[in-house]
Amino acid sequence: MASSKGSKARSRAGSKRHSRSTGRTGASRGSARRSGARRSGRRQPSFRGKLRGWLIRLVLAGALIGTLLLAAWAWYLNEKVTERFEGALFTMPATVYAAPDEIYVGQSMTIDDLTAALKRLNYVAADSLDETGTYHRRGNQVSFHRRAFDFPDGEQPSRRVDVRIVGGQVIELDDPDGESLGIVRLEPRSIGTLYPNRAEDRVLLAIEDVKEEAPLLLDTLLAVEDRAFDEHHGVVPTAILRAFLTNLISGGRVQGGSTITQQLAKNLFLTHDRTYRRKFAEMIMSLEMEWHYPKDKILEAYLNEVYLGQDGGRAIHGFGLASSFYFGRPIDELEPEQIALLVGMVKGANYYNPRRHPERALARRNVVIDVMIDLGVTDPTTGAEWQGRPLGVLDAAGSRARHPAFVDLVRRQLTEQYDADDLKTRGLKIFTTLRPRVQEALEESTGRLDDVEADRGLEQGVLQTAGVIASVSTGEIEAMIGGRETQHEGYDRALDARRQVGSLIKPAVYLTALSRPAEYNLITQLTDEPISVAQAGSEDWKPKNYSGEFHGPTPLIEALAHSRNIPTVQLGLDVGLESVADTIERLGGSRPSTLYPSMLLGAMGMTPLEVAQMYQTLSADGFMTPLRAIRSVVDRDGEPLSRYSLDVRRAAEREPLYLLQYGLQTVVAEGTSTRLNQMISPSVGVGGKTGTTSDGRDAWFAGFTGNRVGAIWVGRDDDGSANLTGSSSALPLWGEAFARLDNQPRDMAPPRGVRFAKVDSERRFVVPERCTGESLPFIASHLPERAGNCEGGSGDDEGSGGIWNWFR
Repeated sequence: MASSKGSKARSRAGSKRHSRSTGRTGASRGSARRSGARRSGRRQPSFRGKLRGWLIRLVLAGALIGTLLLAAWAWYLNEKVTERFEGALFTMPATVYAAPDEIYVGQSMTIDDLTAALKRLNYVAADSLDETGTYHRRGNQVSFHRRAFDFPDGEQPSRRVDVRIVGGQVIELDDPDGESLGIVRLEPRSIGTLYPNRAEDRVLLAIEDVKEEAPLLLDTLLAVEDRAFDEHHGVVPTAILRAFLTNLISGGRVQGGSTITQQLAKNLFLTHDRTYRRKFAEMIMSLEMEWHYPKDKILEAYLNEVYLGQDGGRAIHGFGLASSFYFGRPIDELEPEQIALLVGMVKGANYYNPRRHPERALARRNVVIDVMIDLGVTDPTTGAEWQGRPLGVLDAAGSRARHPAFVDLVRRQLTEQYDADDLKTRGLKIFTTLRPRVQEALEESTGRLDDVEADRGLEQGVLQTAGVIASVSTGEIEAMIGGRETQHEGYDRALDARRQVGSLIKPAVYLTALSRPAEYNLITQLTDEPISVAQAGSEDWKPKNYSGEFHGPTPLIEALAHSRNIPTVQLGLDVGLESVADTIERLGGSRPSTLYPSMLLGAMGMTPLEVAQMYQTLSADGFMTPLRAIRSVVDRDGEPLSRYSLDVRRAAEREPLYLLQYGLQTVVAEGTSTRLNQMISPSVGVGGKTGTTSDGRDAWFAGFTGNRVGAIWVGRDDDGSANLTGSSSALPLWGEAFARLDNQPRDMAPPRGVRFAKVDSERRFVVPERCTGESLPFIASHLPERAGNCEGGSGDDEGSGGIWNWFR
């Protein structure tokens, strides 16, 4: 039993040892598991750890990509900057100039004529002539300080000139030292620009010239727009930060903090959108500009690029053009307060437009002058004086005269006379034939239309007009209008309105006949009686005279002078329609596409330019010189462009043409144009012809003096009946224009092949010199046989006459 208890005790003890052993083993295994778990936690991160790692990688990758993209963007912007600056920084259109006014001893000119010419160029009256663009009038003398100009034949320096005029003629032309000057040219006026790629314009300024001639502009501009321009590198971080904080507080974009370089970057390359992206691009490009280019180049570009106003569809860029646009003067002639106004307008050219908002402009200008005083650019006393002056802005744009019809012709003739590739050159200067004084006279003649409308019972403003005035000897077009509103662009009637010409065509009929001297002369008797002309496929044509009357046998010169239709038609049919058409074409008109009898009375369309061409040939002794508007074209280096040759040719023989010219002078002396003698002295010997079409739809007058030829059309755009006549509707405008000009008398010395002979008072036959009558020209080789007495008979009315003839 004891043994059994011992055995149980041993068994329990063993059991306990086993339990303890098992417990230690289990503890040991748990410890091992915990140790393994800790080792496994270091190798396998939690989800939060994984996310944090990925974010770090993403940020680093994003930063790298962003840096690469920013670098690529900066490189792209840099390429834009260097490409623009190292190429042609600005697109320069071709500038069109009028012909310069010339002054020489012996010239017909009044004191008022000369001062008007100076005022057209915006010269100002002054007691001192130290500055260019000034003049002084005293008694019969005008002194002025001419501006310099680079003409095609060389640069013309500025100089002072004294002109003395007596009795409407220049008698002295000297410099201040009394040295006689042969001829003086004023600088030409700009009248337009051509071929701009964008609707903007500018006059380029060179920074060195501005420093020398207008330093106040630079001082004022930097004082107002960028006082730290010489120190910064394109951007001013403190100014940008200040602007950012201001915008942040205001909740919008109210302040820019831009330097002149930043403004230039925005104007040249960027939009005007107020976004941070655009602002950042502006900063990058500003830094790049400052890195690549000197301050002077940047400042010069700014002077020429800044926007300073609008002229219709044309943007005014740069201080050079703005100076002439607002004041009519170059930048070096501006007064300090005028410079202050232009600088003030940089802030907002349209908001401070001095023509539309003079009060705003004046206030802004005076603020700029205050800045000039604060920074020591001027003293308070002088600044206050400047602030008391008026704006001094011209009422209308002073940068150029507006002659759209003429500039339209220049554009067309450029493409006809010059190679297209040459015209693509930037900065061309086109010197034209337009003479401002003649153009002004032609434009002012349109005022006569009010009287014409009143006389004809027409509504005011319903009539239109177009006209051309050219030089007889050279064919240079000196003036042109394409409509009643001469300043307005649009339909150019001088070039595009093909209207029936009526009796203007008759000189071609008479010249055709007079070119056959064996058959026709000025006293050839023409038939003036009812006529019926058969026409295939239509009723017979039965023309009538304007008066409705018939005059029986009529001398050729009278039929021309009084514009008789029936004799003209009969004459045209006798010489042949083909021959008349040839004459029209030789004179410079358009040959009718179809030949029909009514063309003899002008039932054919021509433009005023074509009519002027025909009459230029008639006035120039038969030489057809193509009417031209361009004298020369030079590139920006002053080199002339080659042009296609102009064909000057003889279109009519001198002798028959002389007879026709005499007949056209008779039109004015005693025919349909006698009222012209009330406007222009008969001593000038004007020759011309009226033209009227059916129902008075079109009225014409074309005529010439010794030095000029002109054609005027009056009518309605809708081709409606207006009861017009050439003598009452177009002639008054022609006379009004030419009465204002220096008209040279016609030289009517006959050519060698023409002789004058006396004819009877009824112009039927040549009579003895002792008879009453008049002398008319004849082609010497075909002089009609002289009558024996004053009545045209073969016998001598002095009796036998033999002894008298011997003494004669």
